[in-house]
Amino acid sequence: VLARVLDQGSRLSAVRLAQVHAACDVLAIRRGFDENDLYDNLSWLSQHQQTIERRLFTARRGPQKPELFLYDVTSSYLEGQDNAFGAYGYDRDGKKGKKQIVIGLLCDQWGEPVSTEVFRGNTRDAATFGAQVRKAIERFGCQRVTFVGDRGMIKSHQVEELSQAGFHYITAITKPQIETLLEAGVLQMNLFDAQVCEVQHESLRYILRRNPVRAAELAASRADKQARVRRLLEERNGYLREHSRAKVSTAQKAVRAKIAQLKIEAWLRVDPEGRALKLTADQQALEEASRLDGCYVIKTDLPETVASKQVVHDRYKDLAEVEQAFRTLKTAHL
Repeated sequence: VLARVLDQGSRLSAVRLAQVHAACDVLAIRRGFDENDLYDNLSWLSQHQQTIERRLFTARRGPQKPELFLYDVTSSYLEGQDNAFGAYGYDRDGKKGKKQIVIGLLCDQWGEPVSTEVFRGNTRDAATFGAQVRKAIERFGCQRVTFVGDRGMIKSHQVEELSQAGFHYITAITKPQIETLLEAGVLQMNLFDAQVCEVQHESLRYILRRNPVRAAELAASRADKQARVRRLLEERNGYLREHSRAKVSTAQKAVRAKIAQLKIEAWLRVDPEGRALKLTADQQALEEASRLDGCYVIKTDLPETVASKQVVHDRYKDLAEVEQAFRTLKTAHL
């Protein structure tokens, strides 16, 4: 509160702010205010976190229990080395070479945070999930709950945990899993449309949709990547024309490296043509690569009598509320 009133900054900077602004004199803090006060405060919060979260949970809802939880994780990098949870892991902050911590955030169906938990920085997303199921049962006393998590969060092991607890789930499947279902004939390409469609198979429901905006974005991205390669190719061709001793193979290697870097080698290649290079786009391979542009499939074991296909779709999209909470937590809002 002190830091928010005086100036934007970290909790640690509040010590310096208090000295500059004479906050201790105003608040009659006689013994002074230093970093130890902050660490004492954090220790108290850590010791009482479960009680605080449980009391807030009850105060918001009374005896009524939520029937849906949204869950996701993020990470936060560390500048120092001596942190009990610090470890090298999947980098979400673009800070290579920095240790990090993983933060799991459990929210209710309105995106309001219910509980937060810190894990070691090398913890896989799915490995954090079991603690949330136990929390819903033991700390919050929930008996009938649907968990919503992204495709990397709820896998076969997590599905088993939920089943044992009598809970349901809503998640999404990966592109290779979509391909497998298409090859098996469970799904058909003509079912992917701007309007949601449902397929039921082996007691599971698959909600299909093609997002035309996302499909257009991916097409534009491929065109931009091809244009970037073409600009490099033109530069190399110009160099080859001006330098008779320059090797075509060296220029070709540079362009191939660019194609590989942009991950478009499946449908774009560069070949020598005399003392020049030319680009060739394999249209069939390009069509195959773009076949599932904008397509996604949501999977759930919820009965149709409990939630319609549109409700299942919309609840999965509500994970954006957790992303918003992460932005609040990690940026100037907090």
